[in-house]
Amino acid sequence: MGFPGTWMTESESMVYRVVPKCACSTIGQIMFYSDHGRFFDGDIHDATDGLHKWAREESQVAIKANVKTRSSYAFTCVRNPYTRILSSFFDKICGIQRNGKRYRGNLVPLLIQKYGIEVGGEDGKQEFDQVKSFRRFLLFARDTIRWRRPMEPDIHWSAMSGHVSTFIVNGGRYNKIFWTETFNDGMQDVLNAVPVRQEVDLGTIPRFNESEGHGPKRAHPVEDYFDDLSMHLIKEIYWRDFQLFKYDFDNPGNKMPIGEIDLDEVHAKLGD
Repeated sequence: MGFPGTWMTESESMVYRVVPKCACSTIGQIMFYSDHGRFFDGDIHDATDGLHKWAREESQVAIKANVKTRSSYAFTCVRNPYTRILSSFFDKICGIQRNGKRYRGNLVPLLIQKYGIEVGGEDGKQEFDQVKSFRRFLLFARDTIRWRRPMEPDIHWSAMSGHVSTFIVNGGRYNKIFWTETFNDGMQDVLNAVPVRQEVDLGTIPRFNESEGHGPKRAHPVEDYFDDLSMHLIKEIYWRDFQLFKYDFDNPGNKMPIGEIDLDEVHAKLGD
């Protein structure tokens, strides 16, 4: 299977397992900058040079050799499951993507027809009942993850533990897993632990939120989107994420972690 979703600096100073919707654009740009002293001009996901990626065939030998021998500092970043799934809904379902089209072509028409959701009209900017539509989207996300119907689960709402685990199962080991909610502290720990060609000042770099502006703004506090049924669905699909990455399942309004991530526990539970 190899190491899907894995990026590595060309200098091999650090290895990163991408988890979608968890600051991956910013992390990729920091990695790029740490080697080249400049940011990639555009969305880092589109970069075809300057950064090793598993999706680039010419990078696979280097990534595999490095990860198997655990030669470099390996890390990933996670996010509160409540805010992550909300972000996926507003960006991928309600938003117009950077190519000017809807995400995955016929996905939104399918959701409108089969699940009765609204997305704010053709441009995603009209008023609609965000809470009702999000809860219907959550049913769809659960159906894709539990039963792979009416389609395979999408990387943007499949569980973080699934993304994190492929790296471990195939022979890698993380040196650090940090939270987007305390991004600067976690990313600084990574930068302090590796040799970089170009110094990175986290206090001054921009946040590369490539999804921002794609869709409507969230109109309500996070907790308003989650009633008892929604929380039951969240538990069904993300319970392992809450346990391993120490987020507060009982209070959707608390985005901050409530404990420390135990790397040994993560490797033990995701390595089988």
